[in-house]
Amino acid sequence: MKNEMPETLYWEKRELYLLDQLEFPNKIVYKKCKTYIDVINGIKNMIVRGAQAIGIAAAYGMVLAGMKAAKLSPKEKVKFIEKSAQSLIQARPTAVNLKWSVDRMIELVKQSLKLNPENFVLALEKSANEIYEQDIEMNKTMGDFGARLLKKDSVILTHSNAGTLATAGYGTALGMIKTGFSSGKIKKVFVDETRPYLQGARLTVFELKQEKIPHTLITDNMVGYIMKTEKIDAVIVGADRIASNGDVANKIGTYSLSILAKFHKIPFYVVAPSSTVDFSTLYGSKIEIEERVSEEVLKINGKEIAPKGTDVRYPCFDVTPASNITMIITEKGVFKPNKIYTLKNMK
Repeated sequence: MKNEMPETLYWEKRELYLLDQLEFPNKIVYKKCKTYIDVINGIKNMIVRGAQAIGIAAAYGMVLAGMKAAKLSPKEKVKFIEKSAQSLIQARPTAVNLKWSVDRMIELVKQSLKLNPENFVLALEKSANEIYEQDIEMNKTMGDFGARLLKKDSVILTHSNAGTLATAGYGTALGMIKTGFSSGKIKKVFVDETRPYLQGARLTVFELKQEKIPHTLITDNMVGYIMKTEKIDAVIVGADRIASNGDVANKIGTYSLSILAKFHKIPFYVVAPSSTVDFSTLYGSKIEIEERVSEEVLKINGKEIAPKGTDVRYPCFDVTPASNITMIITEKGVFKPNKIYTLKNMK
């Protein structure tokens, strides 16, 4: 079963296909994106999710925007693409990888229109493909760095999904777990179900099963009890945005997890590429936290689980302070949270 993981997204004949992660794993359905608006809807509605996968989808969204603008004048091209870019960024504002990839594509448009205006769409397509391929390589590098931090036969706890399905392939937190297991460092993984879309239960458990990694699913509110009664050697999570002081925004529930890990003296590791570090954001309190619609909490698989009219709060992310994090693992090395800002000067 090891090679049966479906692709998170793929580009074919100048159309983007997104694995519908709201249907997965019960159904393997791909949503076809013919326009950048289709990509925005796919990101906004969490058809595709995970910071890196969103960023890659947005890069291809920029290609589609470029195709739409192909017949416009150079000035109008830039205007249209910049407007498209802002719409893509606002689709899910917390995950900084989205903005990183879109900004990279905007700069490429401006350069291409000066140097080779006839082929600017080809240049965009090439860049999006590079972002996709580089993501997989970075994930494997992070997996190697992270696995070195673990002792033999470690028991791990993870939250949400930061694996193949959240990236172009292999994964960040789950990539570290995969590498750790294959090198004999990991014995077992506890997986939070991760409310409300159950990314842990539906996605992470699926990936661990495919890799034949022993695992146990727990509800989010069991974490303290499990840490108290089981031998947990490390908590490993991904990230959607990292402030320059080392504060980390990640799927809601990560902050609570970090407090419990600190109380029980369990190492807390964050695995994310350098593109997740937002050097323009000094502190986690400055990170915009996306609030999603109440229906995502009130319903599971379309079935209501609370009375109609119930008031709901659903911040999709929370911020874990740098003081609760042991190390941040990137493709450029392992950093103490308060030293993550040094990445800015690294090539």
